[in-house]
Amino acid sequence: MSPRPPLSILSLVLGLAPATLALAAPVAAGQPELLHFADDGIIPNSRLPVLLYRQVPLPDSDRAAALERLFAANAWPPQWRYGVYRYHHYHPNAHEVLGVASGQARLRFGGEQGQAVQVTAGDVVVLPAGTGHRNLESSADFLVVGAYPPDQQDFITQRADPAAHARALELIAQVSVPVSDPVTGREGALPGLWR
Repeated sequence: MSPRPPLSILSLVLGLAPATLALAAPVAAGQPELLHFADDGIIPNSRLPVLLYRQVPLPDSDRAAALERLFAANAWPPQWRYGVYRYHHYHPNAHEVLGVASGQARLRFGGEQGQAVQVTAGDVVVLPAGTGHRNLESSADFLVVGAYPPDQQDFITQRADPAAHARALELIAQVSVPVSDPVTGREGALPGLWR
C-alpha cells in the first residue's frame, strides 16, 4: 500500500478546502474510523482526529443505559440523554463522546465546510475539543448519550462565531488528553491516537 499524500496536497489536487476532507483508512474490527477537520476560521476543530466507532456491541437491549455503563466504566461519566443541536457548535474546553442510543441522524462534523456523516443506533463518535458538529436531519426517535472526561464536565457550548475563535483556541490548548478511550478503555485507540 502506498502512503497517503498529505491533506494539503489532496486539497490542491481535488480543488477542495482542507476542512472538506475527512479521509479514513481501512478500519480493523473494533477500531474507529478517523476523521480530520481543519480550522476554518470560525470553527477551530482540532489537530486530533474524530473517532467514529460503528455498531459498538452492547450487552443490553436498553442501549442508552448500556452506553452510560460503558462510558462510566471507561472514565467518561455520562451527563445527558438528548439529541444533537441543529446549529453548528463546539466545546472549546471539553472533549465529548456521543453514543447513539436509538434512531438515526445525518450529522455534520467540522463546520460548514466539514463532512456529513450518517449515524445509527449503536454508533459512537468521540469529538476532540473544538470540533464543530450539528444535526442536519434525524429520525423522531433519535437519542444520544453524551459524556465527558471527569475534569471536563463543566463544558461550554459555543456557537459558530468568528468573534469567539481566538478565545476558543486558547481554551482548546488547555484541554488535557483523556487517559482512557470511552469505548475501549485505557488500552484502547484514543490514548495512542490523541498524543
